[in-house]
Parts: sequence; C-alpha cells; structure tokens
Amino acid sequence: MSVDAPEVSAGDTAWVLASAALVLIMTPGLAFFYGGMVRAKNVLNTMLQSFAVMAVVGVSWVALGYSLAFGKGDAFVGDFDAAFLTRPDAPVPGLEALTVPPVAFVVFQMMFAVITPALITGSAVERWRFGAFLPFTLIWSLIVYAPIAHWVFSPYGWAYEMGALDFAGGTVVHCNAGAAGLALAVALGRRDGWPRRQSAPHNVPFILLGVSLLWFGWFGFNAGSALKADAIAGYAFLNTNTATAAAVLTWIAVERALAQRPTTVGAASGAIAGLVAITPCAGFVDVRGALAVGVAAGLCCVLVVPLKGVLRVDDSLDVAGLHLTGGLVGSLMVGLLATARINPAGADGLLYGGGYHQLLVQLVVVGAVSGYSFGATYLLVKALDRLPFARANRVSTQDERTGLDLALHNERAYARQGHEDERT
Repeated sequence: MSVDAPEVSAGDTAWVLASAALVLIMTPGLAFFYGGMVRAKNVLNTMLQSFAVMAVVGVSWVALGYSLAFGKGDAFVGDFDAAFLTRPDAPVPGLEALTVPPVAFVVFQMMFAVITPALITGSAVERWRFGAFLPFTLIWSLIVYAPIAHWVFSPYGWAYEMGALDFAGGTVVHCNAGAAGLALAVALGRRDGWPRRQSAPHNVPFILLGVSLLWFGWFGFNAGSALKADAIAGYAFLNTNTATAAAVLTWIAVERALAQRPTTVGAASGAIAGLVAITPCAGFVDVRGALAVGVAAGLCCVLVVPLKGVLRVDDSLDVAGLHLTGGLVGSLMVGLLATARINPAGADGLLYGGGYHQLLVQLVVVGAVSGYSFGATYLLVKALDRLPFARANRVSTQDERTGLDLALHNERAYARQGHEDERT
C-alpha cells in the first residue's frame, strides 16, 4: 500500500532555505579567519581559495555531487539518476517524508559540500599552487565528499543503516576535512623554514570577524539540519551556542594555566573547537550534554594542536587539530550523551542507559571516514603531481618567499607591504 507524501510546509521550507543562506556565509567567514592567520603576502591567495570553492562545488554539486551523495545507488555511493537535476522535484530516495521540497534539500546540502573542501585549504596555505588546488577541489568533492555523505546521510548508506548518528556533519564534514587536511599537509611537505621560523597572524581582527561569521552561520548549519522549524531545531540552536561558549572559556582557562595569559587567537580557536564538536551532537543531547561537549572539545583541541610541532607536520592553520580532533570528540560524545528524550529519532548513549552499542557504532564510522578521507586525499594529491595541467601541487621556493599573492596572482592586498611580510 502506497503512502502519500507529506504536505510541504511553508514554515519548514522557509527555515531550511534561510539556514542554507546562513551556511553559505560560513565560507566567506572562513576566508576571513584563514586570511587573518597567514602572512600579508599570502592573504589574497588564501581568501581566494575559499571563494573559488563556492564556484567549483556550486557547479559540481548540481552536476554530479548531489546524485552521488543522495542517489539510491548502493551502500557505498549513489547513482547518476539525479545528475544535473533533470527532475528537481523528484523525492530524495529514502527521505520521502521530508516536509520541504526536494530542491530546498538540494540547496541546503550543497552548502555542506561547499564548506568541507574550503576547510581543507587551511592545511596547505602559503605553498599550494592554485592551478592544482582547482582540479583537486573538483575531484575531491566527487570521490571523497560525495561517497562519505552517502555513507552517513543517505538512508541507503552503510553507516546510516548501521545506526550512526551525525546530526549535522561531525563525521561527514569535520572528521572528513580534518583527515584530508592532514593528508594534504603530509603530501605537500613543510613551508620554507618551518618550524624554525614561525610567522605571526598578520590581521587578528580578520580572525575575529571570520570566527564571528562562522559562529553566526553555524546556527543554520546545526539547527537547519533538523529540516523542520520545530523543537529539535530549537535544541540544536541552543546547544550550539552553549557548547561554543563553554569551549571558549575552557581554551582561555587552559591558556591562562599554561602560559599565564589568554590570547585572542586562542579564544577564536576555542570557538571553532566547540562549534565543530557540537555539530554531530546538536540535535541529540540536552544542555548538560552540550556543556560537557564544549568543555571536552576546548580541552582536547588546545592540547592536540601543539602536537604538529612534535610530529613536524605543517598543518598550517590547525585543520586536523581543530576539525579532526573536534569532530572525533563530538562524534564519540554522541555515543555517551545522546538522549532519546530530546530526539526520539536518535538513541540513548552510554551515560543515559543505552549501553556501549552506540559508542561502538560511532567509533567504527569515525575510523572509516577518517581513514578513507586520509588515504584518498593523499593519493589524489600525488596523482595531481603527475598531470600536466596541474604542473605541481607545490609552488617553487622562490614563489613561496615572494608570496603567493604576487607570484600567482600579481596582486597585493595592501598598498604598502614591505618587511612586515617576513616577521617571525
């Protein structure tokens, strides 16, 4: 017996479309965050990468990405039935009960596909050739992001069928981007002079502006993932702010204890850690859980970030330290702190009487996503080194010393730009 599709809700549709716009503003926010962190001679190149991702994935998603992510396919990847959205009104396979038009769902999910490769760029700033970055983004979005989104978000994906819970992308976006960023940093090698020479952020106000835009946009990222304007969206909104605030305070407290003074960059990093970690949990935990997630994220990330110096891996802007670590913390905390009282479609975690099952499922999925993303990204970078149109992933040492703004784009960000570029 067939079941009629639910009536489209104007309120839900308006909320999802507004949330999609909020998620899109996160990518320019990321551009300011990353742009402020690098040296002045590389700021335009760094910000352009985030801007260009919006264009590349904006095309690849409607052409093939959405179909590979949400087409029925098999347990590992979708099919080509929705390629080029020739039937934009076709129901989303397995999600026919949505109360928003399928095209609104396509738009909302596109913004997740945009922000994920933009996050990766932070691992390779100041040394990645723009001509290699563009094909990398196109190919990566189709062979890494889309299959992982299918695993976790599509009802036909193996992780979804296993019962993995990822409310808004802790694994699909953050563990994925963090592992890919780590692979990219390893494949490209260290910047000239690093770690002997450490460069200071050239514009800290840019960093705060970027993080503020990210925090603002994240409400659409998390609360919009309810796909309805309902109480779960409200919990996700509240939990997002609560965990982020707790993570900022935790990072500041750790800095004060270890270095005797808190820093602006540290507070901004704490906000990112909290935002990342609450993402998979936002619609599954109560406020006490959100506080615990924020504290755990702030503590774990502030301690993990310095390990790149010990390991001598030049993850330039701490993509692995913040996104892989934060995504891992948040995804596992679902297995500990989720409660069906908040979201009956979720589960009870270990601390709410649900046993170890959900925690083990989360661990398996996090490991699979991170492992696949790292391996596929590393192989993709190495393959691009052999293609004539990419020439090489790594810029020359001379271009690196000149600065990528001038060497690759023949532009300067500021009218007067001199020796401050070389500050260490």
